[in-house]
Amino acid sequence: MNCKQEYKSTATATQSEEGPKYTNPILGGDYPDPSIVRVGSDYYMTHSSFNYYPGLVVWHSTDLIHWERISHALTKNVGSVWAPDLVFVNGKYYIYFPAGGTNWVVYSDSPKGPWSQPVDLKLNGFIDPGHVVDEQGNRYLYLSKGYVVKLSNDGLAIAEEPVFNYEGWQFPKSWSTECFCLESPKSTVKDGYYYLTTAEGGTAGPATAHMVVSARAKSPYGRFENSPYNPIVHTESRAERWWNQGHGTLVDDVNGDWWIMYHGYEKHFQTLGRQTLMLPIEWTEDGWFKVPDGIKPSDEISVPNLRSSKAKHGLSDDFDNETLNLQWQFYKDNDMSRVRFKDGALVFKGKGTSFADSSPLLVNSGDRKYEVEVEYTLEGEAEIGLCLYYNEVANMHISVNKDRFAVFNRQKRKISEPNTLGNHGFLRILNEENEVSFYFSKDGKQWSRVERSIESSGFNHNVFGEFLSLRAGLFAFGEGDVIFDNFNYKPLH
Repeated sequence: MNCKQEYKSTATATQSEEGPKYTNPILGGDYPDPSIVRVGSDYYMTHSSFNYYPGLVVWHSTDLIHWERISHALTKNVGSVWAPDLVFVNGKYYIYFPAGGTNWVVYSDSPKGPWSQPVDLKLNGFIDPGHVVDEQGNRYLYLSKGYVVKLSNDGLAIAEEPVFNYEGWQFPKSWSTECFCLESPKSTVKDGYYYLTTAEGGTAGPATAHMVVSARAKSPYGRFENSPYNPIVHTESRAERWWNQGHGTLVDDVNGDWWIMYHGYEKHFQTLGRQTLMLPIEWTEDGWFKVPDGIKPSDEISVPNLRSSKAKHGLSDDFDNETLNLQWQFYKDNDMSRVRFKDGALVFKGKGTSFADSSPLLVNSGDRKYEVEVEYTLEGEAEIGLCLYYNEVANMHISVNKDRFAVFNRQKRKISEPNTLGNHGFLRILNEENEVSFYFSKDGKQWSRVERSIESSGFNHNVFGEFLSLRAGLFAFGEGDVIFDNFNYKPLH
């Protein structure tokens, strides 16, 4: 495996005798449950955002390979946001999503926003809504557990009670899976058929648990016939690079070619979360779809023949825009009153005494190897620093206050040293394939290492029970402010 395949945070395009190629992931880092829609020659995508707020990042691309953040569709905290569905209907964009025990919808005239406040569909007990429009223009949501519900004409309320319409595809009982877990129903309407693309087998657990399956019917209500090519996507062995592959959404491009976006964990790097992958799709003579024979997600794959996109989605920030850029998200507590800008720097107000009552500002780290640095100036009694953060319990960080530097792992102080720099300096975290070390510097050139002893591979769903990832970010505890500047995230090869 070459360097580009191993350590990229997004798909890498290369040249070969057969033409340009890309390698997965399309989006490296924690971008699970992708939902994608084409509008003309533009492609838009969103993902589960869980407890990261503002939530529902909307992405744009013209070539399906290079993506750029263009908005957040959700600012009001309604709970942990699971698998959404982004659709374009009658000139408007809608995102349907489950959170807080019910299902919601936001809408906008533009994918760049502004987006509406979330509308509660009062649809309890189901997750992963998938929107579909029939030939008469009626709107429906497919739901988990094999249900469907009719919507009002404006798509902002349910018009009937959910009814059962699909029992799923029974995979062999000898397969190593987590559960049956029929979920993530997504719709494709083509040639008189309603194609239902769902996930089964459980999201995490064994490497071979998750999968994408397909069925079709002549009506949104069924009766659905399962594809003879099931499973469409599936990890067959722990030896593969991509584990727990599943949750697919189809999209056609402007040339009539088809693709499937889905997610998977990278073997041994569950700390990066479920990353967005893409494979080509072909349609058979009898009207089914499948991944072409011989193509695997770890291969170099021919790129779509589309208008090149120059989009970038870097994580560094010099804070010169006088606004919080789209790569930043709080964890749970979306408190923008803590953020202001002064002289091209971020002023972050201290709060609480630990991550239990003081949310960090995070970016979605997407590389096996990277370093993150920031310049700081202390004001008042705040304790501030850099962190790698999974949740309130599972995290590690280097902190500094007026008296000392310290390194913490899961709230336990590992080591501390006197603060010899005063109120200004630089911090660095180096993550080398889950081996993490911590540094401080007076000038950003000569660095002192505090400690190199934390192994982070256990920060994952199977240990902590949440579908999150280990993200880099900034924090401020206590009374006072910190001025952060020149936040630099650098992938290492």
